[in-house]
Amino acid sequence: MADSNPLERGDRALGSRQLAAMLPDLAGARPAYRHLAEAISALILDGRIALHVRLPAERELAIVLNTSRATITAVYDLLRERGFAHSRQGSGTWTDLQEGRGTTGVTRLLGPEDIAIDLARAAPGLPGQALADALATVAPHLSEHANTPGYHPYGLPDLRAAVAERFSRRGLATVPEQILVTSGAQHAFTLVLALLCRPGDRVMAENPSYPNALDAMRRARLRTVSVPVTDTGWDIEIIESTLRQAVPRLAYLIPDFHNPTGCLMPQQERARLLRAAQRSGTWLVVDETLAELALDVPAPPPLASHATPRGSGQIITIGSMSKTHWAGLRIGWLRAPARLVTELAGQRVATDMGGSVLDQLLALTLLARAGELVPPRLEHLREQRAALAAALNEHLPDWTWRPPPGGLSLWVDLGEPIASALAERALDYGVRIEGGAYFATDPGIFEQRLRIPYTMPPDTLREAVRRMATALADGPSPSPASRRPHWVA
Repeated sequence: MADSNPLERGDRALGSRQLAAMLPDLAGARPAYRHLAEAISALILDGRIALHVRLPAERELAIVLNTSRATITAVYDLLRERGFAHSRQGSGTWTDLQEGRGTTGVTRLLGPEDIAIDLARAAPGLPGQALADALATVAPHLSEHANTPGYHPYGLPDLRAAVAERFSRRGLATVPEQILVTSGAQHAFTLVLALLCRPGDRVMAENPSYPNALDAMRRARLRTVSVPVTDTGWDIEIIESTLRQAVPRLAYLIPDFHNPTGCLMPQQERARLLRAAQRSGTWLVVDETLAELALDVPAPPPLASHATPRGSGQIITIGSMSKTHWAGLRIGWLRAPARLVTELAGQRVATDMGGSVLDQLLALTLLARAGELVPPRLEHLREQRAALAAALNEHLPDWTWRPPPGGLSLWVDLGEPIASALAERALDYGVRIEGGAYFATDPGIFEQRLRIPYTMPPDTLREAVRRMATALADGPSPSPASRRPHWVA
């Protein structure tokens, strides 16, 4: 096969059509050669293009991409200059990785071990005593399950009932048959994409958005149609127009303390969104991972609670315990029509027979204690947010942001497009952080933004800001650079 997986081919060559299918739509991007080089660099760092693989011949790739050979020559020159490729006399151009870089696959999830302050992941930890108490509570129940096969593709019945009751308590009547327990919200989302979408389908996504969800869409080879989220929120007229004109198969939205901007979608806009999606026949996937992290306003009801009976059949709500409790628990869920839950459970069995019984029992215990555990967490987040804001005002007064009413991070405007270069330099000062470009649906934007989580203790946040200010002040001003993050949560 001409364009089979390069990892399976003896000659380790990447076909031109295969490479073209992996590249995002760069229509209008200027200069084209630079954006193409950055896209290929990102694929190498992400592990989607293997190392030591021969890239397509320049003329062949130029024809497939409908561009000039001079453009592809410039792309390959830039890849070689940046250490992502090297040439062998008479045998083409091969992928490479410059010293000090690493791929962003599974082996890079934890990031560099020597980074003292990691601001790339907006994920708070679980107090040790709470975990110890929960473990003590579930131990007797675990022994009861030990004599069973332990496979629960839908999730433990008691946990499904608890999650359903949680939705009902928040204003969206739900029965356990509408719940599928998953290994996190990301797992839920990938199951939905695999069942409902096919390569080439249009999907609507916010810009910026959660990068792991965007990556899941790219890996599924979906065509992303973006709608903007600014400091002031969503333009509902643009969303309505996009749904009407593009008629996407699916839309992925984070209306509750949006990641990374922190915006909260107003109730009247939610109703308009639901009506527009119903008219276009678009499946809505609503990510509620951050919905309970309301710091300055009441926690919002589920978006699906605004739907009419006719429009509720194409809404899927996903959530998890990663942000409210602990990401290490790997417990998430989705709420959908019972028929779809059955289909998704069948989809899940093909790759995952069911989640850990121990984790689900822990989740059940922690959810029962949510009224006790979540309020102190919210108070700590308020204190940490205030400490981060004060440190930024003191050390980096030219940076601006809007205080979010909830969530876990600030979406900071640096005033100039230096975010990736500054993030690269900050590594040398013991701070790992990701520039705004990683949250973009399209290449080359949000270079003036940083997402800065306030999930660490106040003293740690103050020290991180001091180090970033030092990194910015030392040496010449950073210029925009091509950089792909290791991993973001």
